[in-house]
Amino acid sequence: MEAFQDLIVIVLCLGLFAVMLLQLWGIFIALTQPLDYKQVTAKILFVLILVELFRLLMVYLQEHSIAVGVAVEVTIVSVLREVVVHGALEISGLQTAAICGLLFILGSLLIVCAKTPHMDCISANTKFCPVVYKESRELQKELEFQYSHRYDENQPIS
Repeated sequence: MEAFQDLIVIVLCLGLFAVMLLQLWGIFIALTQPLDYKQVTAKILFVLILVELFRLLMVYLQEHSIAVGVAVEVTIVSVLREVVVHGALEISGLQTAAICGLLFILGSLLIVCAKTPHMDCISANTKFCPVVYKESRELQKELEFQYSHRYDENQPIS
């Protein structure tokens, strides 16, 4: 079942990559014509959203868990893209307050995600978490050093 899920994620990655290429081609075409800065900026932000979604899928393939921090980053960029597309001055006061509240909550969640250790870093397989991996390697070397000085394998125990 896990292999089938990986296959689905790989197909999604290929689809996202194709959409990214089409969007890049659209940006190139838009730059050759008279510039509509709002549309070009919206297309660039959309490509950035697709790149972040691609990264989210790559993390899922490696760790088989969703990176909440990356998902929150994608959501923040998506909300900001909609503000750019519709224009900040054209949005009503109530919608502006709702967007500000959503961005505040997402920013708080991003801070919590940054300060909370990830579950895959706590597990036995720590190679995906460089800080924990480095600390565990240093601890292992320190323990090896301590135990190597206590007992010498070539000396008989008295």
